[in-house]
Amino acid sequence: MKVQEVSRDLRVGYILEGSVRRVGSRVRVTAQLVEGKGGGHLWADRYDWDLTEIFALQDEITHTIVDHLKVKLLPEEKKDIGRVPTGNFEAYAYYLRGRQFLHWHSKSHYVLAKRMFAMAVKLDPLYARAYAGIADCDSFLFLHYNADVSIDGILATSAKALDLESGLAEAHASLGLALSLRERHSEAMAEFDQAIALDPDLFEAHYFYARACFTQGKLDEAARLFQRAADIKPDDYQSLLVLINVLRSLGREQEMNAAAREGVARAERELMMRPENPRPAYLGAVGLAALGELDRAKEWAVRALAIDPDDRLAKYNVACFYSLQGEPDRAIDLLIELLPGATHETKRWVKYDSDLDPLRNHPRFPMVLELLG
Repeated sequence: MKVQEVSRDLRVGYILEGSVRRVGSRVRVTAQLVEGKGGGHLWADRYDWDLTEIFALQDEITHTIVDHLKVKLLPEEKKDIGRVPTGNFEAYAYYLRGRQFLHWHSKSHYVLAKRMFAMAVKLDPLYARAYAGIADCDSFLFLHYNADVSIDGILATSAKALDLESGLAEAHASLGLALSLRERHSEAMAEFDQAIALDPDLFEAHYFYARACFTQGKLDEAARLFQRAADIKPDDYQSLLVLINVLRSLGREQEMNAAAREGVARAERELMMRPENPRPAYLGAVGLAALGELDRAKEWAVRALAIDPDDRLAKYNVACFYSLQGEPDRAIDLLIELLPGATHETKRWVKYDSDLDPLRNHPRFPMVLELLG
């Protein structure tokens, strides 16, 4: 893409572009700062540093950009730039791998991400961000897959991250997610608010907060937060595709169609890169159904169940697809199959999800309601 297109799409005035290559124990970085509107180069440089000095390199590049933009930093901003998350480079590398796997949101990737975060903690027992990552993995394993994990343990892991680094936005977001598992909603909201106050561009804080609002029926706030999460992370398809049913419930059809189109486009890119992940397929199927592309939606739904026929989330979202497509019995069959033993959050989604509205007057739907408890 041209720099001007990136600048316009992301609504930013300047673009940092370049490349990073690891060669043995060294890292080679090229970087150039470009003015977004006109495409003029403000600065360019090359670096060849030892990997163990990666944080110092990041610090130098950041300060160079700040100087060229003639930005005056506040004292707390200077402190944030200079803060080193860990003194162990290998721990940092494991943490980054864990973050990458966590964002793919499938059961196997949650397990793999947790393993990466655990390695980071083993290498640096004081690594607060890694503890927050472990807590997030356990939270989603419990929420989505009813895994045998202790909520008290998740709360303790989140609290440990905060004990190690009290001003860490990721830790406040993780604690908020853990508190929502206990349905301690007011405390969870306070943690999400604190996370966003500390880092207004933290994807996890907005995404976790949006989910919590949805399960409480706070749809206007959920819509705002899901949209903000999608804006923060331009490759995230999940926020937009979940946003569809929120906007449908609010009667905001034009916005719903826009979210569906962009969400499906992002999901398609994700499927091309990771065809083994059922999540973009089953969420994308719901998006395609919302756009009226039912043949293509059915293809994606079948593909999701073929990838992992035992995935609870795949079953739930394919049920949503069948509901929208006008196949209520197939949708209800899937719901009846997955709801026994489902977590409270899954049951709340059944309660508020507008994708299931076509089923609510079906003579078999009381069977679903019975399973909600």
